[in-house]
Amino acid sequence: MSNSVFQGVISQLKEISDRTFGVIDTDGYVVSSTDAALLGERWQDAAVKTAGCYEGVVTFNQKTFKPIFGNNNALDYAVFCSGDDESAKLSCQMAFIALNDAKTFYEEKHDRSTFVKNIIMDNILPGDIYIRAKELHFATEAHRAVFLVRQLGHGDVATVDVISGLFQDKTQDFVLSVNETDVAVIKQIGNNTTAAELEQIAQNIADTLKNELFVKSVIGIGTVAEHLRNLADSYKEAQTAIDVGKVFDTERSIINYENLGIGRLIYQLPTTLCDIFLDEVFKKNSIDSLDQETLFTINKFFENNLNVSETSRKLFVHRNTLVYRLEKIKKLTGLDLREFDHAIVFKVALMVRKYLSSRDAR
Repeated sequence: MSNSVFQGVISQLKEISDRTFGVIDTDGYVVSSTDAALLGERWQDAAVKTAGCYEGVVTFNQKTFKPIFGNNNALDYAVFCSGDDESAKLSCQMAFIALNDAKTFYEEKHDRSTFVKNIIMDNILPGDIYIRAKELHFATEAHRAVFLVRQLGHGDVATVDVISGLFQDKTQDFVLSVNETDVAVIKQIGNNTTAAELEQIAQNIADTLKNELFVKSVIGIGTVAEHLRNLADSYKEAQTAIDVGKVFDTERSIINYENLGIGRLIYQLPTTLCDIFLDEVFKKNSIDSLDQETLFTINKFFENNLNVSETSRKLFVHRNTLVYRLEKIKKLTGLDLREFDHAIVFKVALMVRKYLSSRDAR
């Protein structure tokens, strides 16, 4: 447990009392105190005497001690207060309440974070999720969004702290370090939260990392999990969103799994099946026979919803010129992009080729 948790409470006690307060660990070392000179001192006899006190307080060397026990009734820490009079005993009791609550909150928060991380990493059996959730007073049925934040380049160690600062509800929202570059954010949301609102949350995370740490990131968003057991699936979807986006939508830094479309299907296909598909579609000539200008024309045609007039305007060419190019593509490939069914096949083929190229580049 971090001693800074105790020190935060101790610092507040210093402001309301002239007495010296502090905490010793099981070996008697002073780990926190309003008197900085005491830090690191060892009071082994005090620890031994306090460990045997299960009720009330202990006075020793003009100080009052009250133990903080762990789950198995073993001494974890002891609170101390200067003086051994009745007023000191009362002050020590009050300090114990504050420090024990801080310890409980910290451990519960740590346990909750570990619990959530075990769920998304599939390190806990489904049946155990219910048992552990009950022990931690964790709502099993609640809408939660999963964001996977991937730092581009070398990760910054401060990323978790910076992202945590964006989420004030520490009991319901969790920011978890997954590895050197990845951070998972699990946020409880309302039942009517929209995809646009989720993307805005992701954008806030990306903007904060960029402005405060100068870190560029890409963020994947999984589908909303309505139950704790669905968190692992949502986390995997956020991973998939990043991986698929890296292939088919390289310009975007926020990728929602629900918006992946056909790219999600293609990404899961075996490469042998993709090769067979391209061979069957392009019986006349390989797709690689198309030059860059032709491919650029095709992509613009798709961007403008197969509208010849609008595409020619965007390309700054005469309408007849575009029609000529489309006829040329038809002769080369056997596919007329002005026909909807042919256009769909060609669009999928381009995506399949892009997918295969990304696999070859690995």
